[in-house]
Amino acid sequence: MPLTATPILPRFGAECSGLDLTKPLSPEEVKQVTDAMDKWGICVFRDTGMTNEQHVEFSRNFGYLERVPKREGQRMRLPCRELFDASNLNVDGEITQDKAAIQYRKGDRLWHTDSAFLEKRTSYSLLLAHQVPSKGGETWFADTRSAYEDLSEEMKAFLEDKIGINSLWWSRKMAGADIPDEEIETRFLAKHPLVHVHKGSGRKALFIAAHTMDIEGMEKEKGRELIRELIAHCTQPQYTFSVTWHPGDLVIWDNLCSMHRGGDFDFEHQKRDMRRTTVREGTEPHMMETGDDPYTELFSSSPKVVDIQGARADGR
Repeated sequence: MPLTATPILPRFGAECSGLDLTKPLSPEEVKQVTDAMDKWGICVFRDTGMTNEQHVEFSRNFGYLERVPKREGQRMRLPCRELFDASNLNVDGEITQDKAAIQYRKGDRLWHTDSAFLEKRTSYSLLLAHQVPSKGGETWFADTRSAYEDLSEEMKAFLEDKIGINSLWWSRKMAGADIPDEEIETRFLAKHPLVHVHKGSGRKALFIAAHTMDIEGMEKEKGRELIRELIAHCTQPQYTFSVTWHPGDLVIWDNLCSMHRGGDFDFEHQKRDMRRTTVREGTEPHMMETGDDPYTELFSSSPKVVDIQGARADGR
């Protein structure tokens, strides 16, 4: 049965069905998914019935999977490093009480693109719901291709050669963490063009969000004002929609033509168990181990207020 895509917005997002994602896909079925992603940017698959292992194996169809940081001497809640824990749970599956982990997760509620703070960007993110709160906890998505196309010609020309400077710790600061600019500037910063051509569609897109701290060559105040203006432009109602989750739902989004953010929910009393794989841009399906491990290096010296690497195993 071929993949069927029902649009959510006229040019962005689709509810998809017709493929059994728990089984190995043929090359033609994989192409159906990538074609849908190139067109819609976000694909929502409901009630997939996927296990952790099936989630990882399905994700490998699209390239090399990033791995979570090594935590020497600490237990991991999830069974393999290809699964990023996007939950509010500790290693025992209970709601975390760790202040650094709670502060870190607040950044997820800002409009962002996954891994923009690394030199090698993420293309697809694939998020699978295992347990969801009774209210809230949706995920919002924004269309950065259509948003770019609707900019004035003057703004397009201005942005054409601009480079964004990105930091994970900047987005955490924007979410309320007490991290001085001076400390952020001593840590790793990733540079990416603010405008690029989305390879799968040939359309230009903005690549900008909460991790974008400054614009190279611009005064900080003016650059940050422009960043805020562009995020506000991209997140207008005509470019956005939200996904309300149910256990078993899988959403794939292309970070190179979208932004996303998590919705609010009762973080202290309701469990939200979400698990994500992330595909490195420009890698081939079933690519072997690359040998690098950027996340472990990045998190090896986290600012204290968001040091989830150093959180106690009991989550307190």
